[in-house]
Amino acid sequence: MTMTHWPNLVTMFFDQAARLGDKPFLWRKTAGQYRPLSWRDTAERVERLARALKAQNVKPGDRLMIVAENRPEWLIADLAAMAAGAISVPAYTTNTVEDHRHIVFDSGAVGAVVSTKALADRFLPAAHESDALRFTVVIDDLAVSQSLNVDILRWQDVLDRHATGEDIAAGAHTLKRTDTACIIYTSGTGGAPKGVMLSHGAILHNCAGATDALIELGLGDEVFLSFLPLSHSYEHTAGQFFPISVGAQIYYAEGIETLGNNMIEAKPTIMTAVPRLYEMLHARITGAVVKQGGVKAKLFFKAVDLGRKRYDNPAALSFAEKFIDALLNKAVRDKVRGRFGGRLKALVSGGAPLNPDIGLFFTALGLTILQGYGQTESAPVASVNRPRKNKIDTVGPPLLDVEVKIAEDGEILIRGELVMQGYWRNEDATREALRDGWLHTGDIGVFDEDRYIKITDRKKDIIVNSGGDNLSPQRVEGLLTLEPEISQAMVYGDKRPHLVGVLVPDAAWVMSWAHTNGKPASLGSLVDDPDLCRALDDAVSRVNKRLSNIEKVRRFIVAPEPFTVDNALMTPTMKIRRHKINEIYRAALEGLYHH
Repeated sequence: MTMTHWPNLVTMFFDQAARLGDKPFLWRKTAGQYRPLSWRDTAERVERLARALKAQNVKPGDRLMIVAENRPEWLIADLAAMAAGAISVPAYTTNTVEDHRHIVFDSGAVGAVVSTKALADRFLPAAHESDALRFTVVIDDLAVSQSLNVDILRWQDVLDRHATGEDIAAGAHTLKRTDTACIIYTSGTGGAPKGVMLSHGAILHNCAGATDALIELGLGDEVFLSFLPLSHSYEHTAGQFFPISVGAQIYYAEGIETLGNNMIEAKPTIMTAVPRLYEMLHARITGAVVKQGGVKAKLFFKAVDLGRKRYDNPAALSFAEKFIDALLNKAVRDKVRGRFGGRLKALVSGGAPLNPDIGLFFTALGLTILQGYGQTESAPVASVNRPRKNKIDTVGPPLLDVEVKIAEDGEILIRGELVMQGYWRNEDATREALRDGWLHTGDIGVFDEDRYIKITDRKKDIIVNSGGDNLSPQRVEGLLTLEPEISQAMVYGDKRPHLVGVLVPDAAWVMSWAHTNGKPASLGSLVDDPDLCRALDDAVSRVNKRLSNIEKVRRFIVAPEPFTVDNALMTPTMKIRRHKINEIYRAALEGLYHH
């Protein structure tokens, strides 16, 4: 069968497992060494867990949460949930108890798979409050000190208990492409995350489109290194189901800090990542070169210069430059490629906009970096650059069988099997996003002369940091302005590693604070006062304790005057005008990233 014929993701997996048998599939580091799990062993575990879920009375359409870091059991749990007819609901490992509570109650999940004690400590309090959530399968041993409303089942026990029974692979054929495979929660601008319902067909459609786009690379025995969270739709499709669809091996990275070593160990052929990773690698590589100095540094920067020149116009290189460029391939570029494992065919960038300078840097060093575009609501990839015609300042042409059009106001609209079925139990939001079969992305863009898409602006107020995480500025700002010291706030951080902000202190609080501290009571003269900043920092720290890591505000500036309708920094309905505030404070906010 091919991707266009597979009826569902589970059958695709079992077909590939039957074909590839004892070949290595999932690699995980244990006791300092990568060890593989074969396709056959993985399939057997999927079958056992699916039987165990059915024995727990999991019915078709029931929801099963997955709370785990990237590891073989994540994929097994995801496929077992679907094989049992259930819908998998991934949750971020960074979720707080409050975040879990929202997803547990909103999804109405009947069960969960949780990996470690640290994750269980944040998940189980939320599960305990739910009447619907009956059981949790724990992968690592937990010493649960008191009884909960949730049955705790041990992973190994349930696999052992269900070694034989119903033929799960045969039963999976009844699942249809139009059935919901998973609900992936994304940040809503209003604060509460919305559950995006993706069908089996949407993800299969994405896999077929990715294969078509990357076929020029010569797809064969591919090796992927998985390190972005599998709870993110980008990694879920591009780092899990796409590798399954092409029969690839998947290595699970130990963590972002060991990524350099893991790349050398896994020798990936394709890597999917977000711009933040490429920014970090760029800083790390150039930092090491500058520190080394001397001839090696000169050669390195010469390779970058000539590579950029060649990308802009291959004919621009003189005969001598071509000769030097070829020598630098061996002296510099091969070494850089070696740091990525030496077998890389392509780096794929998605999840957030890639700075073209960063893309050009890696291209100049002989690495193919392909920028794509999409969102959770499009399963998630809608377009990607092609290896033979790679335009770094664009997000490429639409994938195979994806219709893209630009609305009159410039908004990018997407139609095709990849589009979500809607937001879980949220008809209003669904109606707004899906109109006449077209997904309204909230992004503004244009087509260039080759029908490659250029994103020019963002219609909706969502910040996408350079790690590809979507977060709602309103939620963070709302919590900041609840503090007595802070009257107004705007956070900033699109394409940036973390959030910073502009704060307007509360006028009455400033009067009282200034009086107590013997300071002038005018805000204008206190903007740079270190004591005032310390007092505001205490308020920000209180808020940060209630926020997840990606939402924390790391630094801030103090505005010399409030945002008002009169100074055009607020709308008549009292919403802050982000773009106006950005115009005034952008330079100062950007400065916070360089100190």
